[in-house]
Amino acid sequence: MSQHRHFIDGQWVAGSTASRNVNPSDLSDTVGEYAMADVAQLEAAVQAAQAAFPAWSASGIQARSDALGKIGSEILARREELGTLLAREEGKTKPEAVGEVTRAGHIFKFFAGECLRLAGELLPSVRPGIGVEITREPIGVVGLITPWNFPLAIPAWKTAPALAFGNCVVLKPADIVPGSAWALAEIISRSGLPPGVFNLVMGRGSVIGEAMVQNRGIAAISFTGSVGVGSRIAQSAVKSFKKVQLEMGGKNPQVVLDDADLAQAVELSVQSAFYSTGQRCTASSRLIVTEGIYPRFVQAMTERMARIKVGDALAAGTDIGPVSSQAQLEQDLDYVAIAKAEGAVLAAGGERLRADTEGYFMSPALFSESTPDMRISREEVFGPVANILRAKNYEEALALANDTEFGLSAGIATTSLKHATHFKRHSQAGMVMVNLPTAGVDYHVPFGGRKGSSYGPREQGRYAAEFYTTVKTAYTLA
Repeated sequence: MSQHRHFIDGQWVAGSTASRNVNPSDLSDTVGEYAMADVAQLEAAVQAAQAAFPAWSASGIQARSDALGKIGSEILARREELGTLLAREEGKTKPEAVGEVTRAGHIFKFFAGECLRLAGELLPSVRPGIGVEITREPIGVVGLITPWNFPLAIPAWKTAPALAFGNCVVLKPADIVPGSAWALAEIISRSGLPPGVFNLVMGRGSVIGEAMVQNRGIAAISFTGSVGVGSRIAQSAVKSFKKVQLEMGGKNPQVVLDDADLAQAVELSVQSAFYSTGQRCTASSRLIVTEGIYPRFVQAMTERMARIKVGDALAAGTDIGPVSSQAQLEQDLDYVAIAKAEGAVLAAGGERLRADTEGYFMSPALFSESTPDMRISREEVFGPVANILRAKNYEEALALANDTEFGLSAGIATTSLKHATHFKRHSQAGMVMVNLPTAGVDYHVPFGGRKGSSYGPREQGRYAAEFYTTVKTAYTLA
């Protein structure tokens, strides 16, 4: 099996070692062999990006726009093929995978347009005869460290704005899902970008990710992953005054009030908690339900969950694919055991499943009669595991929703305009959903949270400029 190589300075470069990319739906299916870099190869990529930066940062906006538009068009034209690859390597269902690929294509198209909408301000000075010009400029070489749960969309939503605003990129994808990022790099390699503007270096976070943070040739780090790693990156990056953007964990609440449409509340809760196998930072693992609707909600949820089909990500009719890896499956099952030990009632699921192929299959787990102090209520599981908390009324539900170290996404199911309006204002989350799943966001608006979920400027949409550019103020005497 041929090795998929790194892309450094416009060339495909073999790795010092290689790793197998395995299909979590079928462990006998090897997606491919992917190169693993050493620190020397990372250094080569950084040096190539530094060399390319002066010309690229001053390049014409039409050339940038054309390149990004070409990348977006090819992604969209190949969405079925790339969706199959994504489903094979990560485990989300084929329809979800195709949706992620489509989103990645739209992101590049959006930022192709942003290249042509770069704006500044021209202001008068408080001093007569002086003009003030405020502009945004690229920051330099940007290191992008991306997670395994969205192996194409997240590399896209970091790479596209970085390039659009004139930066050069070194991308390191998660080591268990390099295939989608490699496919993106292959598309980018034919887009007309000069050598060194975009570089792909694959490898372990503990080796390559750590070296990226330490490398003084990298001006900024954008990271999506765990809180623990994000915290270490922030502390390390400040030593070399790197700009940092961190998207980390979530323990997202989904509030269901007595006046909610029960069928709607159940469906959005199932979508929030379990689809994509619960492996989304925006997934809702805390379902906070007021006592008037609580018994009916628990019963309706268990009935709805009985109809969920868990299976091969590529099989027609599959609702939820496998967990991404053996380690993640073990963590999910450990939390099921912890919740039982702490006194929560297992209402549905929570078991390892067997299928026609050997894979990391698990039935979605739902706990009732849980309490806010349980670990299942406080720690991010990052799998198909959710628990239901009982609240006396809206006020207590809001307090429980905000009782977390995280603050990414929060939802409320209600027919009350009063409560919906109050929740939007008083929820301590970066994104709020009313009668919608907590997972599922648009590509043209800002993405990010508060507290332990995010650190630094928002991602996506026009707000991406806050991270990928620096502001310059220039004075001119008339």
